[in-house]
Amino acid sequence: FARLDALKPLTPKTPHMMLLRGQNIVQYTSFPDDVVEAFIRCSANHGMDIFRIFDALNDLRNLQTAVRAVKAAGKHAQGTLCFTTSPVHTPDMFVRLADGLADLEVDSICLKDMAGLLPPSIAYQIVRGIKDRHSDLPLVVHSHETAGLAGATYLAAVEAGADAVDCSIVPFANGTGQPDTVRMLALLQGNPRAPVYDLARLARLRQHFEGVASELASVMSPVNDRVDSDALSFQVPGGMLSNFRNQLKEMKMENKLDEVLSEIPVVRKALGWIPLVTPTSQIVGTQAML
Repeated sequence: FARLDALKPLTPKTPHMMLLRGQNIVQYTSFPDDVVEAFIRCSANHGMDIFRIFDALNDLRNLQTAVRAVKAAGKHAQGTLCFTTSPVHTPDMFVRLADGLADLEVDSICLKDMAGLLPPSIAYQIVRGIKDRHSDLPLVVHSHETAGLAGATYLAAVEAGADAVDCSIVPFANGTGQPDTVRMLALLQGNPRAPVYDLARLARLRQHFEGVASELASVMSPVNDRVDSDALSFQVPGGMLSNFRNQLKEMKMENKLDEVLSEIPVVRKALGWIPLVTPTSQIVGTQAML
């Protein structure tokens, strides 16, 4: 928790948010309830404010302990729906899952599109369906520009009543990252729901992070900034894709990337079309690589 202790005094007014993998916490194995509760209690005590809680299989039973522990710590419990596409993952199914999150008494809901697969029309249906049934629950939409859909998807979500969309700042935006904030503001120009930000301040932020990116050049790949519609076929989340490239590079197997990616849908179907998000993304990815 040393990182939280270092960050919080420097950003005392900014809410801090983390991803929490339900019973997996921040690892790949499942932990007993008392460990989940202790980790959340410590995170809250060290300054974490918002816990975005998800389960790789959208099994809401794996969120119960975490949601209860976050609320007991007096923090914000955000229940998460992991979006994916398959014959069984319909808009109605995600709306019904949101009913389950509401039953858990979450403080807000996140529609998490970790692989950038969410088409605008489907985003509209899911967001509208959830807001029609749970208008009192704030709804956040999270996506990646891996396949180039996220900007349009965010616009559709805004029109459907989403309360927030996750954006980023160049050079960490776009590609496998979230849409750039400046670009999103331009897309929303003239929209009555467009937020107002200081563009000069955003420009200064970009300048700052360009320096950070140069320090991280050895672990960043310009390929990750590229929009690639092939992602719609292999459905690899942004973080998993960048990890793949690094792993294959370390093994001097960069030329095998396309073969590995083409194997992923085969493995995923064999496992029952499970969503690709940690830890299932690592399970499917490792199997495809083998």
